[in-house]
Amino acid sequence: MPARGATEPAPGAPEPAQGATGPRRSPRWEARRQSIVDTSARLFARRGYHATGINELCVANDLGKGALYHYISSKEELLAAIHDRVMDEVLLGAERVAAAGGPPPARLAMLGDELLDVIHRYPDHVWVFLHEFPALTGERAERFRRRRLDYERQVEDVLRAGVESGEFRDLDPWMAARAWLGMHNYTYLWLKPGGRLSARDVATPFADIFLRGIRGDQGAE
Repeated sequence: MPARGATEPAPGAPEPAQGATGPRRSPRWEARRQSIVDTSARLFARRGYHATGINELCVANDLGKGALYHYISSKEELLAAIHDRVMDEVLLGAERVAAAGGPPPARLAMLGDELLDVIHRYPDHVWVFLHEFPALTGERAERFRRRRLDYERQVEDVLRAGVESGEFRDLDPWMAARAWLGMHNYTYLWLKPGGRLSARDVATPFADIFLRGIRGDQGAE
C-alpha cells in the first residue's frame, strides 16, 4: 500500500502537472521537472520510496509544496516519472539495435551494451526502478508492465531468431531472456559512474560469456 499522502495533492495546491498526454509545456518547465525527477530519484534510492515524505522532496528540490505540485501532481506520479526515465532510455537503445540489424549474436551484444550504458548513467533511477515498482498502482502500474514486457519480448525475439538460424543452440527464449536480464540488471549494485569499470568494460566480457554459453553449431568457432 502506498505511503499516506503518496497520491493526494496538498490542499490548495496548483492544478496538477500534466503528463506526456497533457498540454505542451515550455522547455524551461520541462527541464525543471526533469531536474526534480533526477533529484528525487537520488532521495528515493537512499531512503526508499515509502520512507520519503513530501516535505523531504520539497527540501531536496528547494521548492515549497505549491511549487512542487506545479511540476508533479503526486508522489506516485514522481515515482512513475523515474520509471519512465529508465524505460525511455532502455527502449530507445532497443530501437537503435533493431535499426542497426545484423545477426542475432551481434544484436544481443548490442542490447547488452545499451542496457549497461543506462544502468551506468542512471544508478539511482535504476535502483528505484528495480526496487520500488510494486508501489505503482492503476494505469501507472499497467503502463510499467506493458513497457517492461515490450522490452523483454524484444530480447526474446533476438534469442528466438538465433535459435531458428542455428547460431544459438536449442533453448527456451523466455528462460534465456530472463537469464540474460538477470545477468545485466544485477550490475546496478556495483557498476557506478566514476568507478573502475565503464559500461563498455563490462558489456564486452558479458557478451562473450553469455554467447559462448548459448552458441549453436553454426555459431561455433
